[in-house]
Amino acid sequence: MTSLPETTRALVVKQSPPERNPLYHDAVIEERAIPTHLKEGQVVVKMGAVAFNRRDLWIRLGQYPGITFGATFGSDGAGKVVASADPNDPLLHKRVFLTPMRGWESSPDAPEKMSEFGIVGGGTKPPLGTFADYVVVERDQVIPTLDHLDDVHMATWPLGGVTAWRAAIVNAQVAEGQNVLITGIGGGVALAALQICIAKGANVYVTSGSEDKIQRAIALGARGGVIYKSKDWPTQLAKLIGQHSASGNGAPVQLDSVIDSGGGDIMAQVNRILKPGGRVVVYGMTASPKISFTMREVLKHHRLIGSTMGSLKDLKEATAFMAKHQIVPVVSHVLRGLEAAEEGFLLLQRGEQFGKIVIRLEDESVQGKANL
Repeated sequence: MTSLPETTRALVVKQSPPERNPLYHDAVIEERAIPTHLKEGQVVVKMGAVAFNRRDLWIRLGQYPGITFGATFGSDGAGKVVASADPNDPLLHKRVFLTPMRGWESSPDAPEKMSEFGIVGGGTKPPLGTFADYVVVERDQVIPTLDHLDDVHMATWPLGGVTAWRAAIVNAQVAEGQNVLITGIGGGVALAALQICIAKGANVYVTSGSEDKIQRAIALGARGGVIYKSKDWPTQLAKLIGQHSASGNGAPVQLDSVIDSGGGDIMAQVNRILKPGGRVVVYGMTASPKISFTMREVLKHHRLIGSTMGSLKDLKEATAFMAKHQIVPVVSHVLRGLEAAEEGFLLLQRGEQFGKIVIRLEDESVQGKANL
């Protein structure tokens, strides 16, 4: 096995002091031992870059299930395999990214056993996180990094990419020529869904609370967008879609599907502009933890589908699609070193980012070049 340092730095979850109100757990850098002998099937990845997800902030706020104090933060990361239990492992010295979940191999509906499903980072199922200089991981839980991406861009992909793929392709069944609405553009999942749907040949529309974010989405290929703070945004969107329609037969042009992260009144809001039999796929509920579903939706055969994460099979298929279409994930901020993690959490709290927030670790580990 290649010579390794005895320890690695890791950003870990520490319990909030009892007097702190509101509750906000600490994120602390600690030294952790690297095993001197790897178990069969294990490799060591020297991390080149790691990326934040909203769940990292929820963990600090105490609003995520299964938080384990002392666990390492982070679900997403990319780097290079520098050691393996097998000295002849073909993965040695290869660039890879880590899979962000365990317990969901290939079932098209949901994890094979919900009790065994877990997401990397901040817990014990699995007992690892990506926010470290070195990570020991099962070799069948890493995937080769795409040639057109560097570690910074590849690190943004796993969790958001598989979530977006499952929402857009598996559940919404987005296809060429369809009209698709993606709400709340600016976050990692919404932007990945935007890029995937555009690559599929769909006409994509967006909502946002920011005109700047709408214009940036249009620059990426969206047909247009509306400000969701306007009470009549569905009417505005209907007019926008109609202006872009080339049908010429006088029939109303409607949405085929909606990919939503807000929840709340989304079904009522899109009722008139979603075609009969249209799908609303919800992967988050930032507006409200409840969704109203009334007889109006029943009579229009509207389908409401919950969607979260995805299988290992989904992730591999999404990554192959990404390679075919040379998709480059959108990066909002690149920070340097684990010491800058607190800045990343502050950026998440502000919610002003357009794209992912990434921590670049040692420069020599950040290999490859993104074809922008």
